[in-house]
Amino acid sequence: MKLLTVLLLAALPLYCSAGSGCQLLEDVISKAIDPGVNLEEYKAELQEFLHSDADRKAVEQFKQCFLNQSDETLSNVQLMMESIYGSKYCRAF
Repeated sequence: MKLLTVLLLAALPLYCSAGSGCQLLEDVISKAIDPGVNLEEYKAELQEFLHSDADRKAVEQFKQCFLNQSDETLSNVQLMMESIYGSKYCRAF
């Protein structure tokens, strides 16, 4: 989980600075964190971005990582992501 958090933190500023905004990333992360969204629903939401078996496997592992966490951990991750989205680095986008 720590590695995943580090990867998300590293990817977020790059994604935001690409000029496309953060809404898509916010939606993908929110659905990943939401325990009410099952693996099949999550993959269906991201279908347009899944071009290979490796992509599908990565998305499955990403979502499964969150499905394996406690509600407390998911709440903390959501809080962390909201803090990032509200940071001065993402606010401009």
